[in-house]
Amino acid sequence: MLTNADKINELLKAHQKDFYPLVKYKHKVDFLPLDFTASNTQLTASLLKDTALFSKYIDETLSKANAKYGIGGYFEHRTVYARSPHFGIDESEARRLHLGLDIWAPPNTPVYNFMDAKVHSFAFNSNFGDYGATIILEYQLEGFIFYGLYGHLSLKDIEQIAEGQELMKGQVVGYMGTFEENGFWPPHVHFQLMCNMDGKKGDYPGVVRFADKQQWLAKIPNPNLVFSF
Repeated sequence: MLTNADKINELLKAHQKDFYPLVKYKHKVDFLPLDFTASNTQLTASLLKDTALFSKYIDETLSKANAKYGIGGYFEHRTVYARSPHFGIDESEARRLHLGLDIWAPPNTPVYNFMDAKVHSFAFNSNFGDYGATIILEYQLEGFIFYGLYGHLSLKDIEQIAEGQELMKGQVVGYMGTFEENGFWPPHVHFQLMCNMDGKKGDYPGVVRFADKQQWLAKIPNPNLVFSF
């Protein structure tokens, strides 16, 4: 039986050629997949604890590969969330499964809207490790409504919008924020799709318990179908 996410995934596949890129690029080699799982032994506790050091690691990794962006993360089981109590301390109950697609780049890098939408909600989720400045857009495709979350943006982006405001395809949604604006992460955007908002505004889980993976697969469409770099 098809889940809601399966239905949205089918529509996204059918319309892929119509989507506007989330970030500007010329070639696929501009992107370097980044691994934030336990298999990446470079991610030491001391590195993750220091946001500036963590950011330097990403910058140097991209530079060595001659890449413009880091990318990845959809349903990745990450160890990096141990850096913040916001995701839980007890490993048996902690949230470590990442639901979105991350694109890592310098602060103030613009992020674009992939298709026509309207603003559902926005917020400043200020906990250490949280989304920071967040915008959620409402999309409609062949009669199906779904939502896109853009996290870790700059504060100015949520000062200039209103709920219900229309955002056209190719219009800038926001800019990747600095540490203080983005939840104290190296600059990046967290892009996530949701079948529904479950009554939430300006926020939605982006990291969940690994044990709950199957239930979230039914609710979270694949963001890679929007941005097939």
